[in-house]
This record gives sequence, C-alpha cells and structure tokens, in this order.
Amino acid sequence: MASSTSRPPPWVSPFAASTSVSASTRDDPALDDPGTVQFTSMKALLNTIDSTTRDSLTVTHVSLDRFTNIERTREKQRRKFRFRYYDSKSQILIITIPTGLHEQLHKVLYNEYLGQIHDMGLKKSWIDIASTTLPPPQGHSRRRGKEGDSTGGPLPERITKCVWPTLVIVPGYSESLRQLHMDMHRWFDISNHEVKIVLLAKFDGTTILLEKWEEETQPLEPVLRQSIAITRNTTTNPISYNVTGALVLSFRLLFLRDPGPGEGDFVFGVPELENYAERVWFQV
Repeated sequence: MASSTSRPPPWVSPFAASTSVSASTRDDPALDDPGTVQFTSMKALLNTIDSTTRDSLTVTHVSLDRFTNIERTREKQRRKFRFRYYDSKSQILIITIPTGLHEQLHKVLYNEYLGQIHDMGLKKSWIDIASTTLPPPQGHSRRRGKEGDSTGGPLPERITKCVWPTLVIVPGYSESLRQLHMDMHRWFDISNHEVKIVLLAKFDGTTILLEKWEEETQPLEPVLRQSIAITRNTTTNPISYNVTGALVLSFRLLFLRDPGPGEGDFVFGVPELENYAERVWFQV
C-alpha cells in the first residue's frame, strides 16, 4: 500500500476549498444527507453501492491511500460508478451511481443537443468529453479535476488531450439542490473557469428542475440565467407535462466564437422538454 506521502492520483483535490466549496467536513451539507456513509472497508463500500437505490453517495474518512485503493478496485472490477469529487483534506469522496433515472436526467438533454449540432452541420466541430477524468489547467498544481456525466466542448479549441468542457450537465435525484449547487461551483472553479455553462437537472419525484448557470466576468461568479420547472399531469389521457419555458444555450459560450450562417443558439422548446420529461418519468 502506498504511503500517506505518495503522490496523489492525477486529479485528486488536496486543497482547502474556497467559500463556494466547503473546506471542512463540519460545513459540508453532504454530511447532513442520508446518503452519507463512513468508509470502513472496501467490501462494505461495494456492498453499499450495490444495494442502494440512490444515485449518489458521500463517503467520509477516505484517506488518500483508501481513495487510491477504491480507484484501483473500480478499474480492476470494471465498476461503473464515478468519482464526482474527492477532497483529501476533508477526506470526503462523492460517488455517482449511474442508475437508469440518473442517466436519463442528463443523456436525453445531451442527445437533443447533439441532434441540434448535427442539424447545424457541426458534428465534426464538437467532442464528447463525457465522464473523462481531467487534470487541472496550468497554474492549478494543487487542484485536480472531476468526473462528470454528459460533457463536451468545441473543436479545434478543445482538441488537445485532457481539456475541460464548455458544457456540463449535472443530474441528480438523491442529492439536495444545495449539493448540486456546490458541484456547479466546483466545475467553474476547478476548471479555472474554462467551463462556460453548467446545466443542473434535479428530480424530486414530482418536479424536474432545470437550472442554467453561467459566469459573470466582473465579478467572476456563477449566475443563474434560467430556471425551468417540469411537472407531470396524471389527470389527462394521455398523461401530459407542464413546462414553464424553453431552455436556451448560448452558441457563443459553447463554441467560443460567434455563430456563422445557419448557426445559432440551441433551443429546447416545450415539445422537446415534454419528451425529456416522459423519458425521465418512465424510469421512476
């Protein structure tokens, strides 16, 4: 087993976080969540992952050596869970479990986005980064990357290996909205603000809440640009969905340039969001 002074894996975060990302276990809202468990053994952790119906677990008391062992076991056994975030200072590891509901919350939106890219003739101008593990940008030697769900960026601007996406979709139904907000902050911060849009998709059993976050340049901080609620109406035949508005993603932010002829912002209208909601509720 590696010693406690061994070099951390290439994306681990051994830093004390800023006010937007809690630096201590005392302040982390994830610890108030029923999905929080204490690491006792690898067998116990894997049993918990296999038996839970949640899409997220917060694991405490994960030293760097323990995290390295978890990572090696995941690769050896080809487990599909993802490391949403790890902080070696607080010894907190947040694991994403890709349940059917979790996957639908982000994949349907992302596939619709890819369809619009194809319709604009931009298929070869976009790269899927998906859940790739990413290192820090230069100058952030003590900060390490994250694993996401649906992510991507433009070509050739993001063609080099291990670059950060411009679009990140963060889904969740087990985590609180506050926890998802913390993850949104981490994406902007740890990427050195190379991430341009974070789209949150929160499901609570009765409502899908979509939040689009971008960053203001002065001061540099996340701003909520859109909030869309989708509810299910079971009194109609067939079942219908109430959508409070259309989702619009900025072409300029995602492709890092102004749109050309036949190009423009990406619009998810009410019909697209109704189809999205139907697919999500199908997993419930």
